[in-house]
Amino acid sequence: MNRLVILGAGESGIGTALLGKEKGYEVFVSDIGKIKQKYKDVLLNNEIEWEEQQHSEDKILNADLVMKSPGIPDKVALVQKLIANNILVVSEIEFASKFTKANLIGITGTNGKTTTTMMLYQILKNANLNIGMAGNIGDSFAKQVVQHNFEHYVLELSSFQLDGIESFKPHIAIITNITPDHLDRYDYKFENYIASKFRIAMNQTKDDYLIYDADDDVIVNHLKTNPVQSTLLPFSLTKKIENGASLEKNNIKITIANNQIIMPTANLILEGKHNIKNAMAALTVAHLLKIRKHTIRESLENFQGAEHRLEQVLCINKVQYINDSKATNINATYYALECMDAPTVWIVGGEDKGNNYKALFPFVNEKVKAIICLGVDNKKLLETFGNMVDIIVETQFMSEAIKIAYKIAEAGDNVLLSPACASFDLFEDYEDRGRQFKEAVRNL
Repeated sequence: MNRLVILGAGESGIGTALLGKEKGYEVFVSDIGKIKQKYKDVLLNNEIEWEEQQHSEDKILNADLVMKSPGIPDKVALVQKLIANNILVVSEIEFASKFTKANLIGITGTNGKTTTTMMLYQILKNANLNIGMAGNIGDSFAKQVVQHNFEHYVLELSSFQLDGIESFKPHIAIITNITPDHLDRYDYKFENYIASKFRIAMNQTKDDYLIYDADDDVIVNHLKTNPVQSTLLPFSLTKKIENGASLEKNNIKITIANNQIIMPTANLILEGKHNIKNAMAALTVAHLLKIRKHTIRESLENFQGAEHRLEQVLCINKVQYINDSKATNINATYYALECMDAPTVWIVGGEDKGNNYKALFPFVNEKVKAIICLGVDNKKLLETFGNMVDIIVETQFMSEAIKIAYKIAEAGDNVLLSPACASFDLFEDYEDRGRQFKEAVRNL
């Protein structure tokens, strides 16, 4: 019997344990932290061996195969030992893909992947396809492979998940964009992070498709020097595209092998240029899968977007409060500020991943009336923006940040939480930060 060891007992770890057990592996789950009770219950009910708050090397180094959680860096000593012992270490995406014959659609990129994944899922679900949504979102891919017999999957894939693939091959891959992020995991080399994203296409053949942003120089230049086997379907807001998606007079035009559909951007609820691009990527897949135009249009008209992504929370005294907690990097906050059409009180800060805030200067000068720094260490923010706005304050409590914003904002203004940073200094994760924002607003 093959021994499968799983490092990390989160959503992907537990899903992999269930799938491994069903496929006849001897499964052992190990987590350096405490395992959440709901996951412990699953392990106990399925009689899967586990440990918490330690990694017992004698029980790990005898593995035939190891699945590690995307949160564990490759540099960790235990992972290095496994690699030195020639034990294959993979991600949940790699493991689960071996046990399904479904059509796989993989979506990666620094920003926009959640929105694009959800938008595409909604279109395909409305078209009555037998489809699951997994990866970085919802129930784990592995768990869904155990519990359902889906014919299609839309998978939101982070660079960390792609780092752990060997033979995983999506029939359709999307790269929404690539901007510097998570560089602490890539030796602070942007080219390493770019290569990681492009792993999504590494096993593709000419019968598979790569959909990408042709306005993104990083992607275009990488493709020039590192060609892929896939059939390319670019999308662009400015260029004429023969095969792929382009924008003409507020219409999205999708052309694949001389077959064309046209969709007015007026059908999109979500605002901003970046959401036109997200729609272009999703529509290209829908057109590839021959989904009816009527179904696509209806789906776009009803699509609300992801929680914590430019989510309009409440309007109080004619001030709109907007939760963009999912903006954990500069590029995401760039989109948020670009969308602001009123004077804005901007709540920013958290765990800085080596941010360069320069790209935001024009928006800050034009649209931001006050900045509230919400982080343990706000020195960099204070130095960077101190001379740009009349009011800049710092706090370490969400409730206080909202009270300050409430005092500063006037009728017609926006209050925007768009942190441009990770949340781990003060919050559990970006969702916890977003929920606290919404709660504080509702308590006003």
